[in-house]
Formats: sequence, structure tokens, C-alpha cells
Amino acid sequence: MTPQAQREAVAVMRAETAISERRACALAGIYRSTLRYEPRQAAETTTLKARIIELAQERRRFGYRRIHALLRREGHEVNHKRVYRLYSAANLAVKRRKRRKGVMVPRESLVLPTRRNEVWSMDFVMDALANGRRIKILTVVDDCTKEAIDLAVDFGISGEYVTRILDQAARFRGYPKAIRTDQGPEFTGRALDQWAYEHGIQLKLIQPGKPTQNAFIESFNGRFRDECLNEHWFHTLSHARVVIQQWRTDYNEQRPHSMLGYRTPAEAAEELRS
Repeated sequence: MTPQAQREAVAVMRAETAISERRACALAGIYRSTLRYEPRQAAETTTLKARIIELAQERRRFGYRRIHALLRREGHEVNHKRVYRLYSAANLAVKRRKRRKGVMVPRESLVLPTRRNEVWSMDFVMDALANGRRIKILTVVDDCTKEAIDLAVDFGISGEYVTRILDQAARFRGYPKAIRTDQGPEFTGRALDQWAYEHGIQLKLIQPGKPTQNAFIESFNGRFRDECLNEHWFHTLSHARVVIQQWRTDYNEQRPHSMLGYRTPAEAAEELRS
């Protein structure tokens, strides 16, 4: 048995019987001095452990090997095995991220719709404010007319948030027959699924890792990044919303679109309405 196991055996025997410590130690095969020994941690080890904990808190996704590399860079002559023991003793092991399983869906050919509100496409684009805080932008596009139906900007957008945006857009132009999205959690959750069922809308999920199956929104997102996000430096959330909505208006009403015969999305939508 290991010394720790022997100590535990002595403790059990003395708790459950009336034998002396000397007798219990003899039966467990451990010296009384070993039983009473309390390990002392050297000052160097204490300092090293504190630095390991500090680095692990600064870089939460670093394992012990990267921590060891950082320590060596700082001048600590320490073996990686020692770093591992101290790292494990402090319960700093990085939890493995669980891979979210995608929904199995058949591949569907991407067909250009011929009517307004036949199919909408949705996706998310990420950006950041000047202070580094991340913002999330929900892009919603009509696949037929290429209209930017909405560009919702916020720090966080849940599935329920998405349904509110879609209801707001439908008040002015009606509900679509189908919406194409990737398999992000906001699009595969209960909120959007229930909303689609209540309004008789088909949700077209693309296969995981296949963004080309949602090529219309990917193409729009590319233009949006190049012409808006990469050209502006947002100071606040309100500032980002104003600039992005100005770009959306210009995109819909002024920018000629090659797939529409160099008409604007607004012009193409007007022709389909007439």
C-alpha cells in the first residue's frame, strides 16, 4: 500500500476498534513517525504554484504544456512533470468542449426563388466596438429580390430575439414561405421552431459545415463586411445601429445588383409587386 493508504488504514482501525496507535501502525506496516509526518511545501514550490494558477486564470484555455512553456520563457528552470503535478493539484485542467451534434438533414439544391417572400435567408455576422466589446448582427435577406430585410445589431441575440425581429419585418412585408439558416443554436432551438410552426413557415437547415448551401446570405455578408463593417469604427452600440441601418437603406435603394440586371433590390421588389 502507498503511505497515504496506510495512513487511512490506521485511521479506520483506530476509529472502529479500541487498539492503540502503535498496534494499528504495526498491522498497517507503517512507522509512527511516517504516520505523523506532515509534508512541508518549500517556498519555491509555493511561489511556482501561485504563478501557475495566475497564468491559468489569465489564459483559461491553456493546458499545462503551454503553461510550462510560459514559465520557461519567464526564466523558471522547472520540469514539465512538476508543472503537471502542481497544475493537477490546483484542479486547473481545461474542460473539453463538447461538440454540438448537428441535425441530420438531406442536401437541398440551392434554387433561386422567383417570387418575393418565397425564401428568406438568415445568418450572423460578428464585429466589435472600439472598446473591444463584441457585437452580433443578424442579417436577413430575401433570396429573390436580394433585399436586406433587416440587420439587427445587439450584444447578444437569442432564438426568441430572432422571432421578434422576424415578426417586426413581417408586419410590413408579410411572412415568408420558408427560411434558410445554418445549424446555429439560435436557429435550431425551440423558440424559432415553435414560431415557424405557428406561422406555417418551413425552416430549411443546411448541412453542418456547408456554408455554400446558404450561398445567397454568404454573398450578402461578404458585401456587408467589405462595404460597411470594414469601413467604419463603431464607438457605441447606438452608433453601430445608425451606421448599419444607413448602409442597409443605401444597399436596398441605391446600390445596383448584378444578379438583378443592375437594378436595386427595391426596384426588383416593386416590379414583382406590380
